[in-house]
Amino acid sequence: MQRRAFLALGLPAVLAACGADNKWASDEAVRRARYVSNEPPSITLFSVIGIPRGEGGHSALMINGSQRVIYDPAGSWEHPAIPERHDVLYGITPNFKNFYIDYHARSTYWVAEDTVQVPLAIADAAIRSVEQQGAANKSFCAVNTGQALRRVPGFEGAPTGFSVTKLRNWFLTLPGVTSKRHMDGDPANNHDVLLRQKSGVIAGYGKDGQLHAMK
Repeated sequence: MQRRAFLALGLPAVLAACGADNKWASDEAVRRARYVSNEPPSITLFSVIGIPRGEGGHSALMINGSQRVIYDPAGSWEHPAIPERHDVLYGITPNFKNFYIDYHARSTYWVAEDTVQVPLAIADAAIRSVEQQGAANKSFCAVNTGQALRRVPGFEGAPTGFSVTKLRNWFLTLPGVTSKRHMDGDPANNHDVLLRQKSGVIAGYGKDGQLHAMK
């Protein structure tokens, strides 16, 4: 899908104008940010879905293995405390996970969080795969997400086209998938969201990273 198609669907340019980059955080920054969750190993597909038409806006993966990362191909979310290497974001604590979701959810888009629990070895294989995949070109979020998944045992059937919704529909057929729907009535203003996040908390979440009152 071309960038003009995203804009025609109403997706803000800050979200759509996302392309390959050469960000490469230092070994020390990645080591320092490393976060190990006590939740079961899992692979999560984030899908940003338009309101009310249901068009796909963005695809990304959160992988909870020996550490927790987000693969955000052609994505625009960033935080000064989160090191990035070619679209792989390290140090995804509960609070930063909430930040990521809050950035994408708005009055015109909701975020689907679809999760499959996997053995630790599979989760770590997924981390290696997204690290291998590298930075995505503009509008290639679903393409690169599908390509990265296809190298992971059990996920070889992932589609590799441009359709965010097709990728999500396939993911939902996996055994044991669980889903959450994140809604947010905020206007589509990513700049203001990033400013709030840099203060350390976002509305509805405490500094412990837990959701206390949905906006």
